[in-house]
Amino acid sequence: MKSHAKVVVIGGGVVGCSVLFHLARAGWTDIVLLERDELTSGSTWHAAGGMHTINGDPNVAKLQKYTIELYKEIEELSGQATGVHITGGVLLAATEARMDWLRGVVAKGRYLGLDLEEISAEEAHALMPLLDPRQFVGAVRNSEDGHLDPSGVTHAYAKAARKLGAEVERFTKVEDIKRLPDGTWQVVTSKGNVVAEHVVNAGGLWAREVGRMVGLELPVLAMEHMYLITEDMPEVAEVNRTTGKEVIHAVDFDGELYLRQERGGMLMGTYEKANKPWSEFSTPWNFGHELLEPDIDRIAPSLEVGFRHFPAFQNTGIKQIINGPFTFAPDGNPLVGPVRGLPGFWVACGVMAGFSQGGGVGLALANWMIHGDPGFDIWAMDVARYGDWASMRYTNAKVRENYSRRFSIRFPNEELPAGRGLKTTPIYDLLSARGAQWGAAYGLEVPLWYAPDGVKDEFSWRRSTDFEHVAREVKTVREGVGLSEISSFAKYRVSGLGATAWLDGMLTCRLPKPGRMTLAPMLKEDGKLIGDFSLANVAGVAPGSPPPLTPPLTPPHKGEGDAGVPPTSPSVASSDKGAEFTSPLWGGVRGGGTPTTAATEWYIFGSGIAEQFHIRWFEKHLPADGSVVVEALGTKLTGLSIAGPRARDLLARVVREDVSTAAFPFMAIRRMDVGMAPCIVGRVSYTGDLGYEIWVEPEYQRHVFRTLMEAGEEFGIDLFGGRALNALRLEKNYGSWAREYRPIYGPLEAGLDRFVAYGKDADFIGKAAALKERDSGGKLRLRSFLVETDDADVIGDEAICHDGQVHGWVTSGGYAHGSRVSVAMGYVPKEIADATGGFEIELLGRRYPARTQREALFDADQRRLRG
Repeated sequence: MKSHAKVVVIGGGVVGCSVLFHLARAGWTDIVLLERDELTSGSTWHAAGGMHTINGDPNVAKLQKYTIELYKEIEELSGQATGVHITGGVLLAATEARMDWLRGVVAKGRYLGLDLEEISAEEAHALMPLLDPRQFVGAVRNSEDGHLDPSGVTHAYAKAARKLGAEVERFTKVEDIKRLPDGTWQVVTSKGNVVAEHVVNAGGLWAREVGRMVGLELPVLAMEHMYLITEDMPEVAEVNRTTGKEVIHAVDFDGELYLRQERGGMLMGTYEKANKPWSEFSTPWNFGHELLEPDIDRIAPSLEVGFRHFPAFQNTGIKQIINGPFTFAPDGNPLVGPVRGLPGFWVACGVMAGFSQGGGVGLALANWMIHGDPGFDIWAMDVARYGDWASMRYTNAKVRENYSRRFSIRFPNEELPAGRGLKTTPIYDLLSARGAQWGAAYGLEVPLWYAPDGVKDEFSWRRSTDFEHVAREVKTVREGVGLSEISSFAKYRVSGLGATAWLDGMLTCRLPKPGRMTLAPMLKEDGKLIGDFSLANVAGVAPGSPPPLTPPLTPPHKGEGDAGVPPTSPSVASSDKGAEFTSPLWGGVRGGGTPTTAATEWYIFGSGIAEQFHIRWFEKHLPADGSVVVEALGTKLTGLSIAGPRARDLLARVVREDVSTAAFPFMAIRRMDVGMAPCIVGRVSYTGDLGYEIWVEPEYQRHVFRTLMEAGEEFGIDLFGGRALNALRLEKNYGSWAREYRPIYGPLEAGLDRFVAYGKDADFIGKAAALKERDSGGKLRLRSFLVETDDADVIGDEAICHDGQVHGWVTSGGYAHGSRVSVAMGYVPKEIADATGGFEIELLGRRYPARTQREALFDADQRRLRG
């Protein structure tokens, strides 16, 4: 075994072998894979081997499509049969609600290039004769489903990698991983040590154990998973005889089942409600090609549904029940990418759909290691979406919930109960007493809307019980003054002698003067957006000191959001997204040496769900001389926002400073006491209305809240949540991070080019690429559309059609209560972006007329905002 390598990949399952192959194919051949036993010895060998292109995140779906298309290449290169069978399949709906979801899948498939078609239950029966069409209301045909030989695929990756120059060491157990003084990694094994620049944890069932070797506690948990294989079935033989083909795949979502042909019989698997974790706290190293004891009683309720939906199963025997462990992350998606604070240490684990996603994971990680960027938008898989709050008990609760709901509908307004109440702000109880309905963002409880007694969300694809109450919250803001809790924003403090120069090179904007704020896009080297912030210069801004009266550069804006939920809102759905798992450098990220503070102090406000994603980027680019300190404040700084035409009147009641437009103009920021509490107040509001953000240390938040609510009574103050904020920002065409602004869009395409100082002296990251995009015009344009819907609104990922053809996709949207219209935001090619007609947006299986709305629906001249 070699003693030095550029990369050591730990784990010989399908994911580890895919990573090895993709690195070798890209030209990195000084690489070695270490496997403690034989290849496939974890969960790979007993997998059912199904593959499909459907995924809730369209960017992951693209990588799944790539994975399936890759198998032919590795089979030819390796000479190893992969056993790939592209049979096609049907996705079945037993309820109208499920059918509505499938219609959304078809619409998404239109712009992803997936061959999907809505069909009737009878047509599904003609394709898959084993099902009873009376049990279903409809289906979707998918031509790209199939299955394969798990062992064959894994060995094909490994053999192809060897042919390209990589090495594979079997029966080589990794016992420890040590960081050496020069920054390299020493991997201690049962056969000796290997020193490497990079280590990839593709440990599968042992990913936690490998992570613990370097101080990580990864949020992954193995679950027992069962499927059965029947005796030979005459019905299967008849399909084979009459069609000359295999029985196609079927996914029965409402029955929690998946099915495919296995030799002369059928394979049926289930994600049962009564699920069971395996080896919750540590994985035994001597586990290998063993299976777990079957527990047919646990899956009996699912089997009863399966036998009813697929009557042929009632007349056959069960030949074998396979029960084996698979690892899951809390949301069911993989954990991929670099780990903050551990340069050269990478993870590729939690990939439970390894034969649908393994190729894409390998490609993205190889790109990331070699080129510094995954080459795709893989936020849904990025390890940086979880933080230290994703503890072992939290992970256990969320994984079990996710497993039991793997085939369940997740409605756009549905909040899941597991792992909740973990992080709260000091006014959680006060907001709850006023009817707050809660979501979670980066583990933090955030108010979505405020319900009267006895009213709760009724989950639906259409407008629901919150509709009229969100409308009331919007009216409060537009006609008086509303108050919102905004602690879910990410907050960073940047200081040090080098802070100003560093920020000038990190961000595209011109830096604001003391006492001012501005919008601050951040780009990758390829000129695509990697951040969207508000930047505040608070250096030397003491209470009462007036800010300069230079014209502001930007309308109010912050980035945050997911699944159509407002960016700066605490309602970033319940996707539980956040950061990685190392203990945060809470006292400030340092670039080496001893940091030195100076008369510079900057605050960056941005996406709460992307806190560790962004701090990882900041840390990567810090100077080595210690001249810059970046601190992620998290809930060390809590926030409240007041907005509406009476917001200034309210603020004037609770502070001593002059907050008139002349003394405290739009985009000003200042320290001032609110009531008795020291705060930082910025004149900015994501509602698009006159408003202020008030930042305060958590021990003062209750006082500030009560002070504002008491003083606001004469102005008709009331609370508003994230759903109202979404409605308000849509009236201003304000985009959001993780929806409108993602690493696949350039600033010109996203409409943020006006905040890119192309001519400033600083050579900011991505400047050359941004100039190239400006000169070429890019490919896409972000546009807002008014949609002529009836009782439903877009949530994101719907198809945008022009003149009958699919040309774009929706990024987010909803109902703009203030203007009483349904709004969608999305990207279309620049050639048609300014067309005056011909647009339609597909929603729940129908195409609705839509027209572009270039001018803001509310306060288009910005008199309210700036006055």
